[in-house]
Amino acid sequence: MSEIVHRETLQASSAPPALLPDALSSPNWFAVYTTARHEKRVDQHLSMREIEHYLPLYRTQRKWSDGSRVTLDLPLFPGYVFVRIDRTQRVRVLEVPGVVAVVGGTGGKPAALPEADIEALRSGLPLRHVEPHPLLKVGQRARIRSGAFAGMEGIVLRKKNSFRVVLTLDTIMQSFAVEVDGKELEPLDPMGLPGA
Repeated sequence: MSEIVHRETLQASSAPPALLPDALSSPNWFAVYTTARHEKRVDQHLSMREIEHYLPLYRTQRKWSDGSRVTLDLPLFPGYVFVRIDRTQRVRVLEVPGVVAVVGGTGGKPAALPEADIEALRSGLPLRHVEPHPLLKVGQRARIRSGAFAGMEGIVLRKKNSFRVVLTLDTIMQSFAVEVDGKELEPLDPMGLPGA
């Protein structure tokens, strides 16, 4: 008898998604991975579908081959757009042309981003000069691109608010650490070649 009651309870709870508690969860920010160089197109499609989103842009000047200069607004995080949705709206986002996936966390579920991070980006980007930078991890090999040690390779360390790179003179088996600005470093892959 309890089995029959259990089945009836399951059937009764298969109400429309709008009435289920999960559907009533508050929207969160998620990162959406896009096809290469389609971030602005995805941004347009999300606007047309009235899906709340954010595409952080930075301004840069480029020089064309004819010598003319142009100011461009480019994605700060190439290949990504942020959307603010309920988990149940994931399919609507995946239907947008140019969207590849919603960035997942553990267990294949979308990974929500902290609201404070998105708000910091929205309020801070207009106030400061920003540009993309390759990801540097402590313990990673990197090459110094400019300055007195340009071309030398070493291991990245972090000291308070700056980077230190440990450089080694293999011939004498001695190392030294030099403080550098993150902009001066170029990450290397494990084989010692510039990263992709």
